[in-house]
Amino acid sequence: MALNIWALSIVKALGLGVPAFQLVLLRAAVGLVLMLPWILRQRRCFVGVADLRLHALRVGFSAMALTASFFAIARLPLALFTAIGFTRPILTMIMAAWLLREPISNARWLAAAIGFGGVIIAVDPSQITGGWGVAAQLLTVCAATGAVITTRKLVCAPVVVMMTFYTAGLTLIAAPIALLNWQTVPAEQWPALLAIGCFAQSAQFCFLQAHKFGQAAFLAILSYASLVFSTGVGYFVFDELPKPGFWLGAGMIVAATLWITQRAARRTS
Repeated sequence: MALNIWALSIVKALGLGVPAFQLVLLRAAVGLVLMLPWILRQRRCFVGVADLRLHALRVGFSAMALTASFFAIARLPLALFTAIGFTRPILTMIMAAWLLREPISNARWLAAAIGFGGVIIAVDPSQITGGWGVAAQLLTVCAATGAVITTRKLVCAPVVVMMTFYTAGLTLIAAPIALLNWQTVPAEQWPALLAIGCFAQSAQFCFLQAHKFGQAAFLAILSYASLVFSTGVGYFVFDELPKPGFWLGAGMIVAATLWITQRAARRTS
């Protein structure tokens, strides 16, 4: 969680001066280099990989989500960026009902309505000045939801295959656009740019390990601490102080998502 917030903080600090696709390319390329020893050790997992179309679709959604998120984080307060991101479980629930035919109770529909109401209050369209940032973050949520739904169809794929397709696919998609629009980066910024890939790839590995050894319900609750961390970083690093309406909207989003998560955990138990 902390690693991901620091990666996003670097993107926020440098994002307006570097194109989003260039940031995506650097993040993916660094992640792929870090994974090479693991890929070589587990190369047998890549023999006869099935569902290549689903893997490609997942990579496409992921590329869209990551590019949009890098665009948004440079234009939004860090806390607002995080709060809007919390709507993804709610949208995932709706998309799962539509595409995967998963049943949804009336209580979960109510939670979804509360969560989206919280987004409207937190964003406060009458006061917002970074409309494109909000639109990009909403696109991030939609694309990331598509990636999650696709991932559910790939539950049998080895983790190393999923992560390799993700990083390699991002590199291939971002490279042509990034290279055509490449902007020269000052030498003193290169360590920070490379750190984005290191932090983000390490965060992804920690996330997978946490869900391998931890309880899903506990991890879901723990994830809400990211709102506290991001608000703290936004205040101390970027001098961002959320307005009172943000806290009301964020509270509604967290409460709705927590309700959905806890109900799902009880049913699983």
